[in-house]
Amino acid sequence: MLANRMNRSSAASGIPLSTCPSFESYCSQCERASPTTNTPMCIIFFKFDPRPASKNAYRLILAANRDEFYNRPTKAADFWVSNSEILSGLDLEEGKEGGSWLGINKRGKLAALTNYLEGRPNPDAQGRGFLVSNFLTDQSQDSYSYLKRVSSERHLYNGFNLLTAEFKAKEDTMCYYGNRGNTEPIHLNPGIYGLSNSLLETPWRKLQHGKRLFTSVVNQPLPCDVLVHDLLNVLNNEELNTPDPVQESQGEGYSSPMLRVLSSVCVRSPHYGTRTNTIILIDSSGNVTFTERTMLNCDISQWSTSSFQFKLKD
Repeated sequence: MLANRMNRSSAASGIPLSTCPSFESYCSQCERASPTTNTPMCIIFFKFDPRPASKNAYRLILAANRDEFYNRPTKAADFWVSNSEILSGLDLEEGKEGGSWLGINKRGKLAALTNYLEGRPNPDAQGRGFLVSNFLTDQSQDSYSYLKRVSSERHLYNGFNLLTAEFKAKEDTMCYYGNRGNTEPIHLNPGIYGLSNSLLETPWRKLQHGKRLFTSVVNQPLPCDVLVHDLLNVLNNEELNTPDPVQESQGEGYSSPMLRVLSSVCVRSPHYGTRTNTIILIDSSGNVTFTERTMLNCDISQWSTSSFQFKLKD
């Protein structure tokens, strides 16, 4: 089955622009700052159900936001020119070209990354986006073995969380590793999970709020297009979730106004925030629907939505 792609652009209305002066000032400073600046605010919700009871159910439902400076060079999701089996967005930042935050290939390998919130990153650390790209191109290691190798090199990177998965005809596997947590990766059991910029399932208020919204959607028997629509609504929820002592205790070095702006599932400020929403669905027959909604021209009123459909190879 050939991969199908649909594109559409739209002007988003009703998404208010944050005018928090402290955060605006911070973002302006960051654009002039050294590489030590670190503002990692991404979020992922997913339901892993490797053997769904219903033929109409999904083995994976994943919804993710990428938060980044609006002017960071990025290539929107597409199949790679160098490898037509891999579908992902790509970082085009100088020195980090080719890294990614979320991707899947036609052989059923999937990887997703979030950074770990910490105040003093190492400017000489290796780019974390290559952890995703390298897994998608690797043909010799399974999910756990790959994370095991990554764990042995954890000191080379600033803080990160990495999900790896394989969706195959005989067995589905999902694994997790965070280099600011346990030294060993873990296999994930079927269930609903949330991952932001702390370790997996750390109870930040924004994570708990978003996970409740996500759960209420995925537990309904919805048609594919309605499911994608409702999950995009979850990802664009701008409700602030403060105060949050758990997030604040990890965010030492970040101002209170900054942490407040970063406390929503969808982060919105003049120069930094949620610039990409991604939904990945894998059904019981191995059919994949990959939907990306991405900001255009650093303008929160301009968005483009692309959808890709293909069937996993055995």
